[in-house]
Amino acid sequence: MSADDAREHLLRRRLEVVIGTPFTEGNALTVLRNGDQIFPAMLRAIRAAEATVDLCTFVYWKGDIAVEFAEAMSERARAGVRVRLLIDALGGRLIDKQLVTDMDRAGVHVEWFRKPLVKSPFKSNHRLHRKVCIVDGSIGFTGGVGIAEEWCGDARNEREWRDTHLRVEGPAVDGLQSAFIQNWAETGSPLYDDQDEFPEQPQHGTSTVQIARGSASLGWDDMQSAFHVMLGSDSERLRIATAYFAPDEGFLQLLCAAPARGVEVDLLLPGPHADKRVCQLASEAVYSRLVEAGIRVWNFQPSMMHAKVMTVDGYASVVGSSNFNRRSLDHDEEVVLIATDADLTKTLDAHLDDDFDRSELIDLTRWESRGPAQRVLETATRPIRRWL
Repeated sequence: MSADDAREHLLRRRLEVVIGTPFTEGNALTVLRNGDQIFPAMLRAIRAAEATVDLCTFVYWKGDIAVEFAEAMSERARAGVRVRLLIDALGGRLIDKQLVTDMDRAGVHVEWFRKPLVKSPFKSNHRLHRKVCIVDGSIGFTGGVGIAEEWCGDARNEREWRDTHLRVEGPAVDGLQSAFIQNWAETGSPLYDDQDEFPEQPQHGTSTVQIARGSASLGWDDMQSAFHVMLGSDSERLRIATAYFAPDEGFLQLLCAAPARGVEVDLLLPGPHADKRVCQLASEAVYSRLVEAGIRVWNFQPSMMHAKVMTVDGYASVVGSSNFNRRSLDHDEEVVLIATDADLTKTLDAHLDDDFDRSELIDLTRWESRGPAQRVLETATRPIRRWL
């Protein structure tokens, strides 16, 4: 066994034992960058559905793309395809209610996840943040994108958010389907019906994949385990892109320790077009600590950086719905795809290279000269970091 094979095998076994979910082989993964690639791929798959469509999302807002998805799902439902749509009740609150009515009339089974203070008052802080679409049980999509006009385009300006999604074929689709079913179960509707064919998953490609799910609970969960293993397995280069960065002290220490053992670490965060200023302030509160540890911190300039991507040593990568913050790791329902695939990682790294070229590197000397008002606002986020 070569050194590279041994390294990959060790990471795989660490994740399998720590999380308790095996990797699957023979998967085909396609990286989709930004709405111009993500939405057409998803819509093509939905429009070609013959038996089932399952879609869950945190955000379903407004815009032409929201209408386009509703029409595509409605058309398939009228054609006899079983279509289920699960929307987080908080994240989807801005949806055009007429779209919901139209989908319901067409036969789309629309459900709301944990209506705040109604069905689940003790769970209202724990949201469905997973983004999963499964077509005919054989094609899956996951990543960070929501169904709204903010994600349309190619991250060319502040109106076009930056994000990454994956198209999946192969045995890993079962893991994504399970993530949907786990949350669908809370609706009280059947987990499956006669239109679910549960197809055998042929090997479509060469990617080795594990699906990790995070569920709101007390204590440690699989999402935290996955991130912990990935951060402890780098030896050369670690890259993280996340929309919201506010990890707990343990993860912050683990991340800051990487440069001391010779790892090049780059952290890509939102810049001037951050959609949630309070979350950005929580990140900025630890900029000095990160940079002093040897981490390069970048602020994406053209638009909102919403991607959730991690690459390790050029051969392993993570793409999914989870941010690097307490909300994702402690509170919300999340799902990520972990792959040991050098070609996939090369593509993701190339996309990150392009992102870094359009980002501003935080200079410690300049950052330390920020004003007292900024410092006060950063400090004010400390009591609420666990919910950000």
